[in-house]
Parts: sequence; C-alpha cells; structure tokens
Amino acid sequence: MLPMCANRNWLGADVARIDYIDDPNAPKANSVVPSVVAVVQNDAGEILLIHKTDNNLWALPGGGHDVGESISDTVIREVKEETGYDVEVSGVTGLYTNPNHVMAYDDGEVRQQFSICFSARLLGGELKTSSESKEVEWIKPAGLAALEIHPSMRLRIAHCLEGRTQPYIG
Repeated sequence: MLPMCANRNWLGADVARIDYIDDPNAPKANSVVPSVVAVVQNDAGEILLIHKTDNNLWALPGGGHDVGESISDTVIREVKEETGYDVEVSGVTGLYTNPNHVMAYDDGEVRQQFSICFSARLLGGELKTSSESKEVEWIKPAGLAALEIHPSMRLRIAHCLEGRTQPYIG
C-alpha cells in the first residue's frame, strides 16, 4: 500500500491526480478508460521517459484512447504529443487492469487502471515538452532507480526490459 493524502501524491507533491494501489482506503472506481503507454528505446538502449505534470512522477509516455482511432494510433499520437518523437508500434508488453489500482482526479473521477503497454521503435522527431510533460529525457536502465517512478510504471518497464516472449496479462 502506498500512503496517499488528499491533493498530494505518495511523494507529497501537489497534483491533479492521486494514484492509489492496494490501498483499502482508496476511493471506489467510477470509470474505466482504455489507455496506452510506450516503451521506446534508442540505439543506446536508453528509455524515453517524461516527467509528468499531473502527478510529478517520471513515466512512460502515454494516455487515453480516443474514439475514432486505432490503439496503435493512440500510441503514436500520445508519444508525439508528450515527447515530440515519432514512433512505430513494434509489440505488446502487457495488459494492466489491476482493480486495486485507481487514479483519483480533482474533478471527482476515480478511474480503474486499464493500460496497454507497447514497445515502440523510434522513427524521428525532435524532443519537446507539452502540457503533460515538464521534462523529456532518455534514461539508461541503470539510472531508473534514482528517479521517482510509480511502482505500476516500474512494473511495465521491468516487463519490457525482461524481453518476455508473451505479454503480461494482469
């Protein structure tokens, strides 16, 4: 269980979103929104991460699936919006639907996790931040331990780096 309090995440930062995982005092989910994240690695093996504005944590780029787009188009759009880079989806790392992981938003929405993690290949583009990413960086796997990353995001990264032959389903 991660300690959380109103309007602060488990690191004590003011946020627009609070993540709860395995917390018996977490609010009950009232929505589910399919979303994606992408593990993008460059030729040096570094992983593309963003420093999120909504919870002040480092994360894989990603976001919600929109009506009228394919799920691979969601990956491509979200990575471009949050990082400035163009990617091509290369695989599925896992499906993450833990009902004990909810995100409470300032507007009253409490969303159950439903995230598909993809691997993606870098095609081009130029680094840029967005309203959702105050920093964008390529991080060596050895440098991940020093960053403030939510445990659920660390799980996705670990599953991708393991080189699994089958996607995680959970």
